[in-house]
Amino acid sequence: MAAYAAVAAANQLLWLTYAPITTATAEHFDVSESAVGWLSQVFPLLYVVLAIPAGLALDRRFRSALLTGAWLTAVGGAVRLGSDTFAAALAGQILIACAQPLILNAVTKVALTAVPDDLAKGISLGSAGIFAGTALALPLGPALGDAESLLPLLIVDLVVAVAAAAWLTVALRGVAPSVSAPAHAGRAELGAVWNDRAIRRLAAVAFLGFGVFVALTTWLQALLEPAGVSDETAGWLLGAMVLAGVVGSAVLPAPLARHHGERTFLRVAAVVAAAGCGFLALAPGAAALAVIPLGFVLLGSLPVILELTERRSQSGAATALIWLAGNAGGIVVAVLVQVTQDRPGLAFSLLAATAALVLAVA
Repeated sequence: MAAYAAVAAANQLLWLTYAPITTATAEHFDVSESAVGWLSQVFPLLYVVLAIPAGLALDRRFRSALLTGAWLTAVGGAVRLGSDTFAAALAGQILIACAQPLILNAVTKVALTAVPDDLAKGISLGSAGIFAGTALALPLGPALGDAESLLPLLIVDLVVAVAAAAWLTVALRGVAPSVSAPAHAGRAELGAVWNDRAIRRLAAVAFLGFGVFVALTTWLQALLEPAGVSDETAGWLLGAMVLAGVVGSAVLPAPLARHHGERTFLRVAAVVAAAGCGFLALAPGAAALAVIPLGFVLLGSLPVILELTERRSQSGAATALIWLAGNAGGIVVAVLVQVTQDRPGLAFSLLAATAALVLAVA
């Protein structure tokens, strides 16, 4: 479980390399901020395409598929160091994005293997590892990268990715190539899952909630810049937001499952997220007051949704569908925010409205 969490963290770390330093990266490569945004947005875009094939690969050859994701992340990090160009950065990000569904789709399967008697706890630990990489990426970018040079940042990323992949390779030596798991995520099963109204609602919650999170991580720095918030400060704010989410994802699922409070929590999370984004629209200079509750509820909701999904339908297709919906939401909401990024108040209001929509489906 620890080795898996390290690999998931490394993948998230490399995903968000450029997000907290959008302006500096644009200056470094002499491209627009919108172009830099695609270095992050390519991840949810490819996830939508690869979610189901990755689920099939994990069901059929669990160990091989997971290790492919781990080492592909490291290869993508190496490609980014090949030349100091935007093209190399994009090529590396595409490889890392292809690895992401092989890693993240495995969280439920790893939990079933490691802690089969307490699935909620296992998913919460795996999710906390995923978000820990995000928490590290956001302050690390401003600390090591600037418009003059991105090299120190890229080297650290690569070292982390290689070390994590090597650790997982060793840790999985005792795991059978194929583990006992739910049925393959085939077309018929996916159709049956989609016919379940509860799964559709969970997918809708994931679409909206993850969409808000991806948009915030991609564009918060650029949206706060007109209010006088520096790149470094924005990076620390994003880091604090995700760190709060690590705590939420680690502590919330198990007690909520015991007391059957998942639906109530998702409704409360929608209200908190909408209020937090609304506050940012009115007072972006005081973003520090909003980021911690935003992170706690947005990221804390994901393992809750995954646990509900696994309980409702012990199917690889169901888990893949939730991740697919979440990343599709990331594409849609992040692109909408990109269109409105020159008007931060409107962009944050859009995010508030998106979060409020969760109340209609939770």
